[in-house]
Amino acid sequence: MNSIDEILSKYKWNKRTDKIDFDFKIIEEQIEFLLPLDYKNYAIQYCENENLIGQEYVRLWSIENLLEWNLDFQIFEFLPKTIAIGDNGNGEFIGIEFIEDYRYEIILSTYIDLDPEYNIQIGHSFTDFLERLDSGKSWYYE
Repeated sequence: MNSIDEILSKYKWNKRTDKIDFDFKIIEEQIEFLLPLDYKNYAIQYCENENLIGQEYVRLWSIENLLEWNLDFQIFEFLPKTIAIGDNGNGEFIGIEFIEDYRYEIILSTYIDLDPEYNIQIGHSFTDFLERLDSGKSWYYE
């Protein structure tokens, strides 16, 4: 069991009952960067879930809804190197921001003002993001 599975099992995150064969190229062509491998592994194993992880509420969207919801929220238009993957139920989305050369940050940002100035880095990877929350760090740690 990997770190992501251990954390999500602890918080009773639901795994998919049926294996999906999802073509990530459809999303990656739209966002013009490759999604991180740890996120891809998560996305094919888990359906949409919401629960507390540590002290923060997290809702991670199903991979099948990502393109539609990002287009609806105009994420790609205003944050071209970012894809929203979920939210915190409080008017902010959780996203993957491409930095360069397979480097990413997991960010928390507001739907209202889609400006990178308001991005808060909440992980250096998808795994790091979950590990930080599991260890009790809040969204706004220093």
